[in-house]
Amino acid sequence: MDMFSHLMSGFSQALSLETLGFAFIGVLIGTLTGILPGIGPITAIALLIPMSYGMEPMSGLIMLIGIYYGSMYGGSTTAILVKTPGEVASIVTTLDGYEMAKQGKAGRALSAAAIGSFIAGTLSTLGLMLLAPVLAKAAFFFGSAEYFLMIVLAMSMVSSLTTGSALKAYISTLFGLSIAMVGIDLQSSVPRYSFGIPNLLDGIDFVLVAIALFAIPEALSTMARKGKVAKMNVQNFKGSNWMTREDWKRSVGPFGRGSLLGFIIGVLPGLGPSLASFLSYGMEKKLSKRPEEFGKGAIEGVSGPEAANNAGVGGALVPLFTLGIPGSATTALLMFIFMMYGMQPGPGMFNQHPELIWAIIASMYIGNVMLLILNLPLVGVFASLLKLPTVPLFVGVVAFSVLGVYGINYNQFDLMLLFGFGLIGYAMQRFDFPLAPAVMALVLGPLLEQNFRRSLDIANWFTFFERPISLVLSLIIIAIIIVPIVNMVFKKKRNNNKPLETEIRTNA
Repeated sequence: MDMFSHLMSGFSQALSLETLGFAFIGVLIGTLTGILPGIGPITAIALLIPMSYGMEPMSGLIMLIGIYYGSMYGGSTTAILVKTPGEVASIVTTLDGYEMAKQGKAGRALSAAAIGSFIAGTLSTLGLMLLAPVLAKAAFFFGSAEYFLMIVLAMSMVSSLTTGSALKAYISTLFGLSIAMVGIDLQSSVPRYSFGIPNLLDGIDFVLVAIALFAIPEALSTMARKGKVAKMNVQNFKGSNWMTREDWKRSVGPFGRGSLLGFIIGVLPGLGPSLASFLSYGMEKKLSKRPEEFGKGAIEGVSGPEAANNAGVGGALVPLFTLGIPGSATTALLMFIFMMYGMQPGPGMFNQHPELIWAIIASMYIGNVMLLILNLPLVGVFASLLKLPTVPLFVGVVAFSVLGVYGINYNQFDLMLLFGFGLIGYAMQRFDFPLAPAVMALVLGPLLEQNFRRSLDIANWFTFFERPISLVLSLIIIAIIIVPIVNMVFKKKRNNNKPLETEIRTNA
C-alpha cells in the first residue's frame, strides 16, 4: 500500500462527522488559548488530558494535536493587536505586527499571519508525511544503546538550548528524572523514593505534574500581579483587512523560507518553533531590500516568523512519530497521551497503527483549512476576548485543574501533590528555572532507564561507543555538554583580561 493510498485512507477517517467535529474543537480551543496570554498549548493540553481518557484514541489525539498547531495561529492576534504574544513563538511578531496595527494596517498584518500560518502548516504536514515513514524505517537499525543515547541527546539539547542558565536547565532535568523514579522498581520490585507513603508506590501521575507545573504557576503569578497589570491597549481595525498586491509580493519569499526553516528546526529536538521564528526574522532582515523598515512595520517581519513557528509544529511531530523522542514539552505531553491509549510512539507506529497516524496527518491538512476560515473573518470576534478580566479567568483554570486531577484517581492525596508541585513550579518560574526540561525528563525517564538497563544486560559500557550510530550520538552529546562550559571559561578569561588591557593602553 503506497503513501497516496494511506493518505486517502486517512482522509476517509478524518472526513467522518465525528472526527471533523473533534478537529474543529481542537483548532478552535487552540486559537482561543493562543489568543489569551499566559495559557498556551501546554496548559490547554495538560488540562484536557483527563477529559480525553474516555475518548476514542483517534478523536482524542486529533483534538489535542489540533490544539497544538491551532495555538500557533492564535498567538499572532495578541502579538499584533496588543503587543503581548499569546504564545512564546509569537514574540517576534510583536516587533513589526504591532507597528503595522498602530499605522492602521492591523487587518493586513493579521491576514499575513493567518495566510503564512496556513501555507507553513500545510507544507510542514506534507514534510511530515514524506519524511516520517523514511525515518521510521531507518530507526529499525537502532538498538537499546542508540535509543538510550537518543533520549540523552534530546534532553541535553533541550537543557543546553533553553533560554537562560544551562545549569538551571540541567537541574530542572534532574528534578523531572527524580519524579519519574518514584514508585516500585519494575525489575527489583523495591520501592523508590516513596518514603513509606502507600499512595506513592504506584508513582506520581504525569498528568498531575504537567497540570501542576504549567497551569498552577501561571494562575498564581497572574493573581499575584492583580492591580499591577495595566489594561491592555487593543488596537482597532482600520482600513482593509486583506493583503494588498504589494504585501503579497513582499511576503511570498518569507512564507516559503520560513516554512522550510521552521520545519527543519522543528525536527531537531530541543529547538522548536520559538527559535525558528527568531531565526526567520533575522534571516528576512538580512535578505530584505528594506532592512531599515524592520521594527517599524515591515510585513516580512510578520510573514516569515509566523510561517516558521507554524512549520515547526509539523517538524516536531517527525521525531515523535518515528523515534518516540519528543522535542519539546508540548510533544512530551502528546507522547504521554499516545502511551495513555496503549501505544508507544516510535518506528513501529506506522506498521502497528497506520490508520491512526494517517488519519492524524489528514486531519492536519483539514485543520489548517479550518483555521484559515476561522482566523480571517472572525479575528475581530477573537480579539474581543482580550478584554476578559484575567484574574477570574485563571481562577477558573485552577478550578478546572482541581477537577481534572481529582477525576484521575478520586484521591485527595493527588490534590495535595497538585498544589505542592504547583508551588514548586511557581518557585521555578519565579527564579527562572525552565519547566520544559522537567516535563520532558518526566516522560522520558522510564524509557531512559529501561534502555540503559537493557543495554548493560546485553553488553558492557563499550556498547555506547561500539556501533557507528552510537559512537556519533555519544560524541554529539559530549560536545553539547562540554562546548558551553569551554565557552564560559574562555569568556571569563577574556573578561578578566579586559581590565589589564585597558590599563596597558592607559599607561601607553
